[in-house]
Amino acid sequence: MINLYNFTLAELVDWMRETHGEPAYRARQLFEWMYQKRVTSFAEMTNLPKGLRERLTASCVLGTATEVTRQVSQVDPTTKFLLGWPDDVTVETVLMQHNYGNSVCVSSQVGCKMGCTFCASTLGGMLRAMTAGEMVEQLMFSQRLLDPEDKRVSSVVLMGSGEPMDNYEQVMRFVDIISDPLGLGIGQRHITISTVGLVPGIKRLADEGRPITLAVSLHAANDALRSSMMPVNKAYPIAKLMEACHDYNQKTGKRISFEYALVGGKNDSVEDAKELALLLKDLPCHVNLIPVNYVPERAYTRTPKKQIYAFWNALTEHGVNATIRREMGHDIAAACGQLRAQHLNKRAQ
Repeated sequence: MINLYNFTLAELVDWMRETHGEPAYRARQLFEWMYQKRVTSFAEMTNLPKGLRERLTASCVLGTATEVTRQVSQVDPTTKFLLGWPDDVTVETVLMQHNYGNSVCVSSQVGCKMGCTFCASTLGGMLRAMTAGEMVEQLMFSQRLLDPEDKRVSSVVLMGSGEPMDNYEQVMRFVDIISDPLGLGIGQRHITISTVGLVPGIKRLADEGRPITLAVSLHAANDALRSSMMPVNKAYPIAKLMEACHDYNQKTGKRISFEYALVGGKNDSVEDAKELALLLKDLPCHVNLIPVNYVPERAYTRTPKKQIYAFWNALTEHGVNATIRREMGHDIAAACGQLRAQHLNKRAQ
């Protein structure tokens, strides 16, 4: 069965013409039913001919994901879904409702092979990549949750499980699908891609000139410390990474967001902050400080609140634009990959 969520509008036009002999406007009608009216069956697409609806029903699906479980925060409007697919894999997606809009965090892979030592997503490694359509499905679950309140998803962050730059083709197809004005219409300026620092992907994104926001997981300002936390640093050390980041800024004119997970006694001293400020002093950027989430399988501890503000203060005193990420959903499985890990552990028992 063909998952129509995998098609961009242009591809859907070609497929409808070649497979069903239908004109372009039929594909646009179908696309609108999928993304603007968000129906879940072809039978509901009442302005399509009955014969076409029957052929689509026999050969196509509007997604194959099912909801395995859902966690709803009691302290803020955050909802975390664990979704499953027919090949028995699961991934997480998170809906975060803010007073300035609604953001969805999407997973690009089932698990992750990057091996960052503070992250729950890497537990068990990576099983496979997500297709563009499967990433779209994650987004649609959140949008349908908002529909009864007449709200819409206003921004998307690819910061869930997996490394987006390691699944570049499917991720960019996903971006093209959700940003189409005839569909969900989420502008690419409102889409953020987070990477552990895969330099070839950063360079490719810079060359393509997309207005996507780039977020780089940095977490340390020297190679020894970063390599101990992020094995990818051995392949792309900080000098190469920063060269790619400067190139990205020069080609796109966009500032880069650096994510820095504060780990108690590991990378959170004032000296660490000063070293980070020196590394970033010539690059237009923003640093997002993230108090590390507790993961039972990891030995890391959270940085005390007083130390978090001392770190932030040291950065700002040295001219670095920095904020402390507002925690959302901290009363549920907040760490990326943690809900999936809990699910897998229960199944193994």
